[in-house]
Amino acid sequence: MDLIFASGNGVARGDADWFRYAADVVLFGIPVKLSPIEELIWSKSFVMERERFDGADVTHLLRARGHVIDWPRLIARYGDYQLILAAHLLLFRFAYSDADRLIPAWVLDQVLGAPAPPAAEVSTCFGTLLSREQYLSDVTQLGYADARLSRGHMDEDALNIWTAAIEDEP
Repeated sequence: MDLIFASGNGVARGDADWFRYAADVVLFGIPVKLSPIEELIWSKSFVMERERFDGADVTHLLRARGHVIDWPRLIARYGDYQLILAAHLLLFRFAYSDADRLIPAWVLDQVLGAPAPPAAEVSTCFGTLLSREQYLSDVTQLGYADARLSRGHMDEDALNIWTAAIEDEP
């Protein structure tokens, strides 16, 4: 069981919608709320580390629940980052020959045509929203601004803690 209050990159923060749209189920005789499919997909879609990629989880969730997803709500969750959803939808279409019957055509049209995140005053690396480690050289050596900071998803203290934890992992 995962207790999620925010994604590691600070984008997918737990808010009232996680509870408003949660499924009420009984698990081992205990009434619980399960994370809405839209929030589950949204939070997992940003996990693209060298040692962990949740893309298969996302494709399996789309396959199992595509018919009940609130697509406008899911797309809205991504905000300026709809291209991440587009990437996962492309992987889904590749993985399953019947993907088009589970994903409405208008969803693909909308997210595949989504613009890149709005331009910043300085060159910004959005890769840090996907991996806390794989894009550090772009920030430290190439001089890109870290989107986690420049977009207000994290503050400097949280970023330092999150980055320092890389060394503690096996």
